[in-house]
Amino acid sequence: MQIILNLPDSLSQTETFNQSDWLREIAIALFEQERISLSRASQVAGMGIIDFQKLLAARGICVHYDVEDLEQDVQHLRDRGWL
Repeated sequence: MQIILNLPDSLSQTETFNQSDWLREIAIALFEQERISLSRASQVAGMGIIDFQKLLAARGICVHYDVEDLEQDVQHLRDRGWL
């Protein structure tokens, strides 16, 4: 499997990245390449789904949200006792 990371120009000093930064970038790349769902990507990034969506929007990345994503989100809500 090949994963391509497109880092924003503002991240010119990658040596200052910590583990959380790299996980967030990997999650974005996997999501953008449609290898994982929005829900799973937000988990990998260690972010709430709304914050992750805002990050994607700030990067100009389209959110592909399908029935499988909805089902996963509903299951996560059930797991947390919110449904």
